[in-house]
Amino acid sequence: MIKADNTTRERAGALLRAGLLCATLAGCAAVPTRPEPPVPLPERFVAPAEAPAGDAVAVADRWWTSFGDERLELLVEAAVSDNPAIGQAVAQTEIAAAQARIARADLFPQVSAALAASRQRQNLAGLGPIGALPGTPGGDLPSGFTFNNFSTALEVQWELDIWGLLSSQTAAARADFLASAENLRATRQAIAAQAGRLYFQVVESRAQLAVAQTTEAALTEIERQIANRARAGIAPPSDQLLASANLGAAQAGVEQRREALEQATRQFEILLRDYPAGTIATPDTLPAVPPPPPAGLPADLLVRRPDVAAAELSLHAAGYRLEASRRSFLPGIGLTGSIGTASQDIGRLFDPGSLVWTIAGRLLQPIFQGGRLRAQVRSAEGQRDEALEVYAEVALQALSEVETALAIEQVLARREAASDTAARAAEGAVEIAFNRYREGLDPFLNVLEAQQRALDSRSAQIATRRARLENRINLHLALGGDFVAPAEATRN
Repeated sequence: MIKADNTTRERAGALLRAGLLCATLAGCAAVPTRPEPPVPLPERFVAPAEAPAGDAVAVADRWWTSFGDERLELLVEAAVSDNPAIGQAVAQTEIAAAQARIARADLFPQVSAALAASRQRQNLAGLGPIGALPGTPGGDLPSGFTFNNFSTALEVQWELDIWGLLSSQTAAARADFLASAENLRATRQAIAAQAGRLYFQVVESRAQLAVAQTTEAALTEIERQIANRARAGIAPPSDQLLASANLGAAQAGVEQRREALEQATRQFEILLRDYPAGTIATPDTLPAVPPPPPAGLPADLLVRRPDVAAAELSLHAAGYRLEASRRSFLPGIGLTGSIGTASQDIGRLFDPGSLVWTIAGRLLQPIFQGGRLRAQVRSAEGQRDEALEVYAEVALQALSEVETALAIEQVLARREAASDTAARAAEGAVEIAFNRYREGLDPFLNVLEAQQRALDSRSAQIATRRARLENRINLHLALGGDFVAPAEATRN
């Protein structure tokens, strides 16, 4: 059953809106610059493309609708809404958002209210004779005194961000959150693409099963006719054995195709967060391959891809942490203060005469910490360098995925056309070979060979059509897919 719950999508949208707000509250940290591409970029993609270069983002929205399959559209939407990986990514983004708010809270004064009450007894018995106290009969010394103390206070603590240490830490947490939001977008794209691939895999399995069943039916009829000819003495017994063997192989092929269908169907249902009952309905014919989308420009790809954007934001976060570690050598300035009341009588706790207040400042300059601060700087430098190499790796992979999808687009199209031509020719040759066999012109092996070629060619044509559809999905995903979030806006 396909769920209609849009809670996950609403949570994801709220997180992206929070990211936009978070980006406007960067504190005093320096605005990072976009890293240079890992390699010199050409003006256009090198691989030949059928579609002209253009605004790929404009045509990437809901790319699965380009296949003209309403069932596919419904199932992809269900996968994006209900898949557990999406829920995990949303939860991770919520955690990162909370961590960013926690880090930002250090920029502001911390205010707390306190209410205290205590009762204390002072023992005087061990002090020895110190004279009679006024008002005590016979000059006897009391054994002790009991005191009550009541107080209220409003306490303030504030670490002044003179050198931008806290701002850098806040900016790093904010960049981590934005990177998590981009990872959420990438996860949604990946799930949509995986749903499309599995959908076409299920459809292909049904088509392959249909071809195998058609072949089985044809071979059943051939085997019946050959058996009749053998019983009449027109055909040798070896032809009947060959026909029976070929029919048995076809029946085994049908079960093999049915096994593949069962596996693909249940795998797809798991992606949809449904029980793997193997009952999901799909067509048994693959759709035509739609025209390819505009590829855009390589430079734009590095801005548009969410995984590249996430790697860039992680690089910015590492840079901010490096700034914070360097500024940890500078003195810290803190202010503390409190205002409240104190009295031994709770009834006079709020009298004007009970008012008490304090204010204090602190300057703390690190002098010696056993090399800890320098080691923290070196560690932050290593993390920044690692993040830079990760960005380069992700960017190169993104460029490679687009170039690869574009390069094999026409190769797969020519391969499918050749497979279809071969299948049509082989299917026509089956009837001719069988007629010639009945007339005694050709041996029965020619019939078997033609039938096997027809089955293999048609199966190859169906598999190549699915490969073309999957490559189209890969191209959409490589170009940035759907769910285009205002990533550029959230970083400015």
